[in-house]
Amino acid sequence: MKHYHYIFTGTGLAALMMVYKMVQSGKYNDKSILLLDEDSKKTNDRTWCFWEKENSIWESIVSKKWNYALFANENFNRNLKLQPYQYCKIQGLDFYNFVFELLLKEKNISFLNEKVTNINELENHVYVATENNSFTCDQVFNSIYNKAAVAKQTKFPLLQQHFIGWSIKSTEAVFNPEQATFMDFSVAQKGNTRFMYVLPISKNEALIEYTLFSAELLEKEEYELEIENYIQKLGIQNFEITEKEQSSIPMTCYPFWEKNSKRVLNIGTAGGWTKASTGYTFKNADKKSSQLIAFLQQETDFRKFHRKNRFWFYDLLLLDILHQKNELGSRIFSSMFKNGNPALIFKFLDEETSLIEDIKIILKCPKMLFIKALFKSGRYL
Repeated sequence: MKHYHYIFTGTGLAALMMVYKMVQSGKYNDKSILLLDEDSKKTNDRTWCFWEKENSIWESIVSKKWNYALFANENFNRNLKLQPYQYCKIQGLDFYNFVFELLLKEKNISFLNEKVTNINELENHVYVATENNSFTCDQVFNSIYNKAAVAKQTKFPLLQQHFIGWSIKSTEAVFNPEQATFMDFSVAQKGNTRFMYVLPISKNEALIEYTLFSAELLEKEEYELEIENYIQKLGIQNFEITEKEQSSIPMTCYPFWEKNSKRVLNIGTAGGWTKASTGYTFKNADKKSSQLIAFLQQETDFRKFHRKNRFWFYDLLLLDILHQKNELGSRIFSSMFKNGNPALIFKFLDEETSLIEDIKIILKCPKMLFIKALFKSGRYL
């Protein structure tokens, strides 16, 4: 049975960021690393977006940037000037190819295209099994999300950011390639938090997503009907669909870190690295993976890695409100974006604001909703 220093069970965004940064650091060349995943990461299965002030290490695979974003509901729309931030887009396949181009050159890194069936931590090592093989290692980074464990608990609210997106080319030149549509709540809410999200590439090309923050998923036909209606609303009569994507991302403040052990660390969605209040993953995973690289230089006990902060509590209050009254999402987000400073909002969502700046954002939200949620929050602590 072959032994490795590190095994990554699942090779999603967080795992690949971690291994990429381990190689880039030059401090793990003497460590054997195995990546296990049944998905070979050879398809363009998703799109990641994030905002940044300065170019990141992923700059070469950013396919599009926007300096402006539209926020809208049924009563108003606002063009948000994002400076000093830019809104950036990375295609899933571009990210996979970029990372694997580096990893495949490293003699100490192996990839096995198999499904993980068991992870068992023992006193001095961890046993990992796939459908066809078994291994041991010193430590495991696990990014296989245990959906059932989160769904069956009732203490913490659980919503999903779920969507279907169409990449289209239209005959009509209706898009503004300099302005992304961040949230358009002008679509019928139907008792939920529902909005359109548009990433224009040119005047004739865009990714259009119908997105919900809610507990229950819809039938595929309902998402696609709303996309068709929105396309017509934009004045498009003739178009072709070039790609489709679909996903459901958990939005929860469930304490994933409590499942970490001395030798097994949950990362990515499985570790609660997704921003609970928005479903954004890329920026959080980028930050957390860098923090974890630094942690590994000082510590070996994975139970020491997580630190809960006040932003976890802010997210919890919002999710509690939306879990109880899902139709209030448009009102809450509109109150933030109608008159708020876009740069400060993005800084807040990046969890980089001071307490005084937090208060400036929070005071723009419907106060009674959050006061009531605050009084009920003791049950989560």
